[in-house]
Amino acid sequence: MPFGQLIMGPPGSGKTTYCKGMAEFLETSLGRRVAVVNLDPANDSLPYTPAVDIHELVTLEQVMTQEHLGPNGGFVFCMEYLESNLDWLQDQLSALSESYVLIDCPGQIELFTVHPSFRAVVTHLLRKCELSLAAVNLVDCLCVGQAHHFLSAVLVSLTAMLELELPHINVLSKADLLPLYQGSMDFDIEFYTEVQDLGQLAARIRGPAGPRFARLNAAIAEVVEDFGLVSFRPLCISDSQSVAGLVELLDQANGYAMHCGP
Repeated sequence: MPFGQLIMGPPGSGKTTYCKGMAEFLETSLGRRVAVVNLDPANDSLPYTPAVDIHELVTLEQVMTQEHLGPNGGFVFCMEYLESNLDWLQDQLSALSESYVLIDCPGQIELFTVHPSFRAVVTHLLRKCELSLAAVNLVDCLCVGQAHHFLSAVLVSLTAMLELELPHINVLSKADLLPLYQGSMDFDIEFYTEVQDLGQLAARIRGPAGPRFARLNAAIAEVVEDFGLVSFRPLCISDSQSVAGLVELLDQANGYAMHCGP
């Protein structure tokens, strides 16, 4: 059974950089055979060589031109097209049975939170392709500097966890930049990584929308806390110790540690 990671997160969170850095670490430090799968139809400038590339099937640019769609509609069309061509994906993945797989996903939030096509693709990966996956949800650490950004990130993370129903690790990416945001943080970093009393954070949301949506913010914080599922692990992808700690968690989450060892 192949093992791997499903890497997702909003645009700019560092998914592609993560895939490149993680692949290099797994290959050079742990001696694993790694295959990176690109499922982002908009990413045509990759710093790695993909073993499978959705661009061979469909591209965002092509869809936007032929179907007269904007970027968001184009992404949805591409995922629906992939869903209708899952045999192509399965054939491509069949050659990777001996590899540890990193799946680089598109960054449109609605795809991994509410749209059924992406979930159908993930389900196919699990059941038909027999991949054992752990989800890695990347969130740019700059969100800790603004209460409303962090509350939004936590809600999206929880929604993705519930939608995809995978072993799931939320990651604060670009953790080497955290010192830049300490001056604007309302609490210390443990508050954000452990997702502690969000009600306190919601009460600190400032700006013209703050008072107007105070009850909504408080309700969002309460829902997230009631589930008690969300926490974050800081990651600097260029720091081998930081990456090694995350790999240890992921190996437990997707079962690699039990079946394959280090």
